[in-house]
Amino acid sequence: MSETKHNQPTRWQQELSRALTLPEDLLTALHLDHGQYNPGSTESNDQISSFPMRVPDSFVARMRPGDPDDPLLRQVFPSPEEFLDTEGYVDDPVGDTASVRGAGILQKYEGRALLMLTGACAVHCRYCFRRNFPYSQHAMKSRDIDKAVHLLNEDPSISEVILSGGDPLSLTDDRLGYLFTRLSAISHLRRVRIHTRHPIVLPGRVDSRLIDSLKQIRQSLIIVVHANHANEINAEVKDALSELADHSALLLNQSVLLKGVNDSVAALVDLCESLFDAGVLPYYIHQLDPVRGAAHFKVADSTAQRLIGEVSKKLPGYLVPRLVREQSGAPAKLWLTPSLHNSTLHNMTHVT
Repeated sequence: MSETKHNQPTRWQQELSRALTLPEDLLTALHLDHGQYNPGSTESNDQISSFPMRVPDSFVARMRPGDPDDPLLRQVFPSPEEFLDTEGYVDDPVGDTASVRGAGILQKYEGRALLMLTGACAVHCRYCFRRNFPYSQHAMKSRDIDKAVHLLNEDPSISEVILSGGDPLSLTDDRLGYLFTRLSAISHLRRVRIHTRHPIVLPGRVDSRLIDSLKQIRQSLIIVVHANHANEINAEVKDALSELADHSALLLNQSVLLKGVNDSVAALVDLCESLFDAGVLPYYIHQLDPVRGAAHFKVADSTAQRLIGEVSKKLPGYLVPRLVREQSGAPAKLWLTPSLHNSTLHNMTHVT
């Protein structure tokens, strides 16, 4: 476990150390029948071991006891469906490894570079597009920070750095502070973007030490959180997001459209409204990346487009996330145009 300067784990690190890692323990905590968990073969157990369950207590507390279909539980609970071999579902669905520049840097899009800071996350989402990513080969090591900053400093075409992983807020505040200080010295860098699920699943991560670290950033700061369902956003999460907003960070959310989690108009509307109430703008809703082990979460494009079309009828435009897909080798994310039924508009033309 990472430690502070005083060699004492922080509160969030202590909570993270208590995260549930055994499916049986999660079922017990939710008063569910252990028959719900049936990994099957020894091979399936081995695959679970390669991407083990990990769920903090604070996220478990938001799940509905006794409900095997809880939308938060479905995101994190290992399923036998993960072990079905589905055509087109691969280990590297978005071409990450082909984008590696070295020293933990990935670059896919013009003007932006991504720093793969760590493979660690507070929660292991079963649909994660990097669940099979070789972090040991490509994630940034402590010794790589200076080298990465040097490479970024030598490339004036890069105006934005994206901190990713894993989850970049899994790093200690001291290490983050050092990185932020180094990035702030790059004169052509205009924005620093942090992609993190920590404020949602482990809101205690947003403490005074983190805020002090963020103050080292000279550039405009964008924090992209990741919530998929309104039930993920409780009072503690709202407090954490408010702390980040008070630090002048622009808060955005990106979701993944997931079968059995948020694939209904009501669920998406509730999510967007809850995000806005918490000071966060919906940004993207991604079609599922075809990563091996996640095919059971797939929602058809036609369904996704219809859902977003219906959401756009119920919410103002600034609350409707863009439906997108990331495609390996594409110069940008691909927008999927919502499907809008024109019956209402047609009827309006006949009003006199």
